Amino acid sequence: MKASTRMCAFVFTLLLPLCSLASEGVMTFESNHSVADTADRLVVALEEKGMTVMNRISHTDNAASVGLELRPTELVIFGNPKVGTALMQCSQRVAIDLPQKALIWEDEAGQVWLGFNDPTYLDQRHGIEGCDKVLKKVSGALGKFANAATR
Repeated sequence: MKASTRMCAFVFTLLLPLCSLASEGVMTFESNHSVADTADRLVVALEEKGMTVMNRISHTDNAASVGLELRPTELVIFGNPKVGTALMQCSQRVAIDLPQKALIWEDEAGQVWLGFNDPTYLDQRHGIEGCDKVLKKVSGALGKFANAATR
């Protein structure tokens, strides 16, 4: 085997786990509602808990604006500066993933899903140290928001 072929095989072996990690970095919840209703319910739950909803983007509408079709897909961007700042103080790089985002989409079978970045993934991705309590709080809050939006 040539040295360059061995090197490519070695690099591929190193990168393969990263590909699966990326797909595992999302907490996903099945919804009993449409995409729009799930997003509406999520926004209400977030605002009731004092979260700031910064934007709501319909990727479906954006696709339609350029003549393309996309199954219902919405993104809700939200956060809490008190919690986000605490995370950034532990690892400033986490700011690239903040504010938090929720993706709500309909799959090819018509099932609606809600997904968030998993705080454990953010911890691993950014090497967050000293914020275990904050990450646990965020994880619990995301679970409650998901339940309120999807059930």
